Amino acid sequence: MGRKNGPRHGSMQVWPRKRSKKIIPSVNWRPIIENSSKISNLSTPSQKSNILGFICYKTGMASAFLKDNTPDSMTKGKRIIFPVTILECPNLKIFSIRFYKTKENENKRVIKEILSDNLDKELKRICKLPKNKINTKEELEKIKEEDFDDVTVIAYSEPKEAHLKKTPNIIEIGLSGNKKEKLEFIKNNFNKALRITDFFQKGLIDAHGVTKGKGFQGPVKRFGIDLRSHKAEKGQRKPGSIGPWHPIGVSFRVARAGGMGNFSRIIYNLQIITSKKAEDSALVKDRIFEGYGKINTDYIIIRGSIQGSPKTPILITNASRPTKKQLKKNYEILELR
Repeated sequence: MGRKNGPRHGSMQVWPRKRSKKIIPSVNWRPIIENSSKISNLSTPSQKSNILGFICYKTGMASAFLKDNTPDSMTKGKRIIFPVTILECPNLKIFSIRFYKTKENENKRVIKEILSDNLDKELKRICKLPKNKINTKEELEKIKEEDFDDVTVIAYSEPKEAHLKKTPNIIEIGLSGNKKEKLEFIKNNFNKALRITDFFQKGLIDAHGVTKGKGFQGPVKRFGIDLRSHKAEKGQRKPGSIGPWHPIGVSFRVARAGGMGNFSRIIYNLQIITSKKAEDSALVKDRIFEGYGKINTDYIIIRGSIQGSPKTPILITNASRPTKKQLKKNYEILELR
């Protein structure tokens, strides 16, 4: 009888498996900025520069009847059914503008940060802000292109509009375009509410978020190892050996019990089927999602599933590693059930 082959179980791609420090993960914007110009069918508004991310809230899942408009597809022109996820996206506002400068043999540093002079009352309550009032428009006029190498915005969501909670979520978001285009975009939008429909309509995105927490779990559920024989002396749901006596010690590669879930994860190349304004919400009108409720603001519909439980904040960004196969896909939504 041949020897049973037992390869190791569980991915070592993300290690250690521990709880996320933040409810919205930080993002490296450099690869997203580099690849944003390569994505031809990703929706962009008429302006040349735009924000590369948006804070949304997971609403729930549904079944969507779609028409496949993908060229050379075997189901082209046919009615197909896919599972979809709905994300509610209340407006974003700019909290501050952050300017970076890179010196020789050094990483880039923040050289200046300008606060917006039109902040939410709830944000003023929870943040320590300077007492001296600053005119944002005048401060931006003083900034010249040669004074900085890069600029980003600190943006915050307005979940109060979606009837979720009072406290907004804050995240740093990168901008696309050259320095002149970025400055122009900020000057035109620092006191305005940014809508999801102006920046993400169709195309590929990445979803950054925290998975659903599952608490303390054993190695069978946590790593997917096989159950031992029912005659095993010291338990079925555990590894047979955790390591040698000499040299003593347990390797971190051995499947052990521990915390599971509540991890920071990214799902790449998700397809936006459609994005709708609150006033055009015929698809989800009067629909109540379990654990969430009704949709009250703008929303997007994405093919497939997304990590996290209902009401989890999800940061969607332009795709950082788009593929030609995914870029080709084109769907038209017909009905939502």
